[in-house]
Amino acid sequence: MLYTRQQLRGLIRQRRNQLSQTEQQQASQTLIQRFIELPEAKTSQHIALYLATDGELNTQPLIEWLWAQGKYVYLPVLHPFSPGHLLFLRYQPTTPMVHNRFAILEPRLNQQLIQPLKQLDLICTPLVAFDAHGQRLGMGGGYYDRTLANWFATGQGATPIGLAHDCQYLEQLPHESWDIPLPKIVTPTRLWQWKA
Repeated sequence: MLYTRQQLRGLIRQRRNQLSQTEQQQASQTLIQRFIELPEAKTSQHIALYLATDGELNTQPLIEWLWAQGKYVYLPVLHPFSPGHLLFLRYQPTTPMVHNRFAILEPRLNQQLIQPLKQLDLICTPLVAFDAHGQRLGMGGGYYDRTLANWFATGQGATPIGLAHDCQYLEQLPHESWDIPLPKIVTPTRLWQWKA
């Protein structure tokens, strides 16, 4: 049976949300170990992450580990004037947070904390599902596809890395021309990588 992209989103989100609290905690701790092993993580100072929602792999322990290493962490913020686009703002333990229109926590907009895309080293992307070819299925808004379009076209700028639970893997995803495949995806048990 062939599923639509929307059906696949529902299926994988359900699978992800069925993970127990213990499984979630173990996954978030193992993520740190996998992340440390990445050559890009060792050399990167400015790293964009996201706060987990809806059963996503919890990034908070990784964020705290990065802070302890003296690295700078940034979170996505919905662009106030350019619909469908993201800004990345510096995130610290004291950063004032607000809920965006999708009820996701993001830093309160402060122009002084915006980090231009070209000054980020890594962009860790959330995803709903991924496949054996590095295709990523997001929530459907296209925010990360737009963010990564220049990197995909030129090979320059922040390196994207997907973060996911192992249960988010599917053999093959339907994809569209605007979908940006990822060069690497980190799960608690494995590093997946493809030639960019």
